[in-house]
Amino acid sequence: MSSEGPLAGLLVLDLSRVLAGPYCTMLLADLGARVVKVEHPDGGDVTRGWGPPWEPASGLSSYYLAVNRNKESIALDLSSEAGAESDRVLARRSDVLVENFLPGGLEKLGLSLEVLRRENPRLVTASITGFGRSGEEATLPGFDLLAQAASGLMAITGSPEIGPTKVGVAVSDLFAGCFALAGILALLRERERTGRGGHVETDLFSSTLAALINVAQTSLVTGAEAKRFGNAHPQIVPYRPFHASDGEFIVAAGTDRQFARLCAIVGREDWAENPSFRTNAGRVENREVLERDLEGAFRARPRAHWIAACRRAGVPAGPVQGPLEALRSGTAGSLGAVVSAAGVKFVASPIRVEGQTVPLRFPPKLDEHGEALRREFGLPR
Repeated sequence: MSSEGPLAGLLVLDLSRVLAGPYCTMLLADLGARVVKVEHPDGGDVTRGWGPPWEPASGLSSYYLAVNRNKESIALDLSSEAGAESDRVLARRSDVLVENFLPGGLEKLGLSLEVLRRENPRLVTASITGFGRSGEEATLPGFDLLAQAASGLMAITGSPEIGPTKVGVAVSDLFAGCFALAGILALLRERERTGRGGHVETDLFSSTLAALINVAQTSLVTGAEAKRFGNAHPQIVPYRPFHASDGEFIVAAGTDRQFARLCAIVGREDWAENPSFRTNAGRVENREVLERDLEGAFRARPRAHWIAACRRAGVPAGPVQGPLEALRSGTAGSLGAVVSAAGVKFVASPIRVEGQTVPLRFPPKLDEHGEALRREFGLPR
């Protein structure tokens, strides 16, 4: 990988805000694309105000910092004649445009993606909505919580006793951002063959449905509604946290061979030959009895003992950590998962190309690059 990244030379016009779109464009920027983020002059992206906490030196919110590195910022009021014309000029020069306006929002501003692609036939455009462009929910705003609830994700998350629970981060946004990225890269590849751009669209609802994977497929196969299993797995046993004498740890015995090794670790080799437990199907059917007995066995020793024993035997096991503990862990250190820019720490991109991590530039202040961009592209003032 060159020092500039595999997407160096691409210009991306970012008309998105909040999370799904900015996450997608940040990934493009991480891979070397030049991303110009258009923000409203009155406060910019709303996530600039989603604090505390705030980063002391820049005053930027931690939320904004998380998804806007490696970008340039220009403040444009797209409802004004000068702002709309500036956007059209930038679109004519861009390779990719990403937006997450409500359906019809850009059209009201006279900035139809169809027209912009006519003016620039090589332009790849991407739209991210909450619930698509058709149906009774198409006009709903794209909030992650709504998508998690509507898609079934909340219904299968959390314990049976507590009830539906959202995932601790806005995963519907992240799913949509990643699916949009995949579509953009596919169209860029097609453009090499045809010389023309195209349009890709995704939404938080269908992205989250697609991410339900085996749970959704099981519902289609059985015609039955999925259940909540808390931290357990509906189709693999044992695959959940257990209590040792001093705290919780994870056991994820995904195969019959791993389960037999686990039985030897806890001194219950007979379980591996028991018809009720010998196969995964049997363990799923008899999960309550098996998990209860495993819990009793694990409480006899500290979790460090069990984790070490499992790992020596090739049984997947590990600690339950908080985010800060994970960020400070040896694994995070060996992977280079935390990087710094301007004295501020960031979670690094998980994408490593040719063994190299992507370069990092600090997220921009509002309109930080506005004057330079206006000069470079001859934008109206």
